[in-house]
This record gives sequence, structure tokens and C-alpha cells, in this order.
Amino acid sequence: MTNHMNVTQRRNPKWWNDTHESSWDRVKAAFKRDWDQTKHDLGGHEPDTDQNVNDTVKQAAGKQPIPPRGQPTYDEVEDAYRFGYGARDQYGKKYSRWDNLLESQLERDWRDTYSDREWKAYRDSIRRGWDSQEGRQMRKEAKEPAMR
Repeated sequence: MTNHMNVTQRRNPKWWNDTHESSWDRVKAAFKRDWDQTKHDLGGHEPDTDQNVNDTVKQAAGKQPIPPRGQPTYDEVEDAYRFGYGARDQYGKKYSRWDNLLESQLERDWRDTYSDREWKAYRDSIRRGWDSQEGRQMRKEAKEPAMR
């Protein structure tokens, strides 16, 4: 009897490199914890990760919509988070903020990499991956001593 493991083959945009891969590996766990905490907070059978997530609080208070049933699982959106995270590293100097030009570029890259996945279904997760890099950079700058 053969034991079959479900191994996901990751696809990379043309610009993806080892730096993107190692950076992604460092933040992947944070995305997973956030996802698990959200499911726990909404009554799921996930452990309480004691993760402080503003979105979770806003959803619980009714100030932010809770994603409808049928939204992709974390495993289904990991590629989009990863893509957005790496894209910030790749395009962050050219595009200082998310705008229509950047979105068009990323949509082309996404379609080249994931021709079997609709951009619109993953756009928000890609944006979240992009935005996570901004928070990381701001935390890094806050720790650096002020230039004199």
C-alpha cells in the first residue's frame, strides 16, 4: 500500500528569486496564525493563537464585514499572499503605493504565473501580501536610530 502525500507544487512569477523565497518563509507563519485566529474568533475549532489582529476585532464588532461562507481557505490563498509579499520586494521601489499601474502589472504577472486562477478571486489576498511588507518596513525603520 502506497502512502500518498498531497504535495503542492508552487509556481513562481518570472521575477521570483531565492530572496523572495526566504523572505516569504519568514512571514508565512504569521499569515497562518492570523488565519487560524480569525477562524477561532468566529467560532471555529482552531486553537486560540492569542494573535492581536485588528481585522478580527473589527469583524467581531460588526465594523468590518465578515468574509462570506465559501471564501478560500488559507491553503488556497497562500499563493496569493506569497505573490503579493514577493511583488512588494520586486516592485516596491518603482511603485511606492498600490495604484492602478501596479495592479495592472501584478495582474499580468498573476495571469502569466497562474493562468488557471482568476485575478479577481485572489486580488485582495495579493494586496494583503503586498501591504504586509509595508508594515514590516515601518517596524524596521522604527527600530533604527534616528539619523543626525
